Order: sequence, then C-alpha cells, then structure tokens
Amino acid sequence: MTTDPVARAAELLKGHRNSIDRLDAILVFTLAERFKHTQAVGELKAQHALPPSDPAREANQIARLEELAAQADIDPEFAKKFLNFIIQEVIQHHKQKQS
Repeated sequence: MTTDPVARAAELLKGHRNSIDRLDAILVFTLAERFKHTQAVGELKAQHALPPSDPAREANQIARLEELAAQADIDPEFAKKFLNFIIQEVIQHHKQKQS
C-alpha cells in the first residue's frame, strides 16, 4: 500500500468504483427479475380484463418503500420517485398488453 496521498486516494476511488459497478449489475438483474413478474401480472390482467393500474396497491407499495428507505437510511423522496418511475413503466407495459 502506498503512502502517497494522491495514489492512496486513487486506490480508494478504484475500490469504490468497483463496488458501484457490482451494485449496478445487481440493480439491473434485480430490475429484470422484477419486470419478468410484472409482465406476468400484465398478461393475467389482460386475460381477465383487469385494469392496468391498481392505485391501492401502488399506494401500499410506495408507503412500504418509504419505510424501507428510512430503514436503509436513504432519502425516502428519492425512493418514492424511483418506485413511481418503475410503476409507470409497468403500467405502460400492462396497457400495451391490453391493446
């Protein structure tokens, strides 16, 4: 390990970036798995003429995510925006299945 502060900072930066890259991969694969399930939900909704969105479920999910965000010590507003983005994507997929 080096004693040069700039080189040491570069080593630390590289370690953080490696961790970020691994976590990004986890996020992508996790989202892919989530979307596989929401696509199945969309198929079921289309087959049974159910509405593409479920406002009560969405509200429960947002409340749940805000609680998880607080436990994880991240900004609940960010978590809420992130889930809302995902929900809107899912609703669009469900609408496409029904058309």
